[in-house]
Amino acid sequence: MTTRQSLIALLLPVALAFGAASAAEPSSSRGTVEHGRYLVRTSGCNDCHTPGYAEKDGKIPERDWLTGNPVGFQGPWGTTYPVNLRLLVQSLTEREWTRRVRGAARPPMPWISLNSMTDRDLHSIYRFVRSLGAAGKPAPEFVPPGKTVTTPYIEFFPKNLPKQAQTH
Repeated sequence: MTTRQSLIALLLPVALAFGAASAAEPSSSRGTVEHGRYLVRTSGCNDCHTPGYAEKDGKIPERDWLTGNPVGFQGPWGTTYPVNLRLLVQSLTEREWTRRVRGAARPPMPWISLNSMTDRDLHSIYRFVRSLGAAGKPAPEFVPPGKTVTTPYIEFFPKNLPKQAQTH
């Protein structure tokens, strides 16, 4: 065996082990997924993205979480629907997810809060939601202001605002 072959034989197992460790999907990290579960539970994600969650005091099985909601939120912006995060996350890479949730969104989505989260937090949420797998159907599409809404919706129209605080 030549010196080069000996070196390759010695380093190959190390290289393979390092490559396998770096190629392992980080979503398998139990701590990261648990942190994501904690953030989803405490940040109010289920309040809108899980049908019936608030009405049932959060007593919805985890297997039914984050499947979107056919009940819209209507305000001066139009009518928005909480997206099915289970389907969305399956269609995005972690980088695409982070970029998307850091962008502006229509009310009542608390995108300002998401922008305050660390990358670690957003990656943990992504990995937790992804660990749940795809489930449910897509939520209804956004309906612009003044258009007919055919689903149930909750109204968010401010009343009696001082003139300087009015947006319309």
